[in-house]
Amino acid sequence: MTKQRIGGRVGGLRAGYDVNLTWDGTCLTGRVGGAHQGKDVCLSLGDGRVSGRVGSKRAGFEVRGTLGSRALNLRLGGAILGKDLRLELGRTHFTGRLGGLKIGHDVSLKATVPNRLSGRIGGRWDGKDVHLSSTAPLEIAALAAVIAFYALALEQNHSFSVAASS
Repeated sequence: MTKQRIGGRVGGLRAGYDVNLTWDGTCLTGRVGGAHQGKDVCLSLGDGRVSGRVGSKRAGFEVRGTLGSRALNLRLGGAILGKDLRLELGRTHFTGRLGGLKIGHDVSLKATVPNRLSGRIGGRWDGKDVHLSSTAPLEIAALAAVIAFYALALEQNHSFSVAASS
């Protein structure tokens, strides 16, 4: 299978991450974010399982879960500090939640035209818009959007905590 590209942006120009990933049918690889503030992505998908890592050992997170025909269920990060993702997969809509009821983010994504995925992850104030183009299946693009959002949220939380401790 030839490599398929997923590209675009999660978030705005100032507070967002570029998405530059490739999908070869079993692996999702590339980078979310820029050269200095961003994370490498290396995920393996096969037999309904998703596993891999986003970022380095010190500044990254594990991804584990399942991808079925109707749902994407993941754990991003570890058992204590991570978040669960439950995403319902429709033909053109992908909806669900990242995190819990009180501390979490709604996910609402849709295919706008062939090969484009747009929508929002999070609320009015703490959310990010998603604008991706993809030659890969749209459920893989939805996975990429959530990965970029979570990596961006971790980066912003880290920057905030470093600034607060200064």
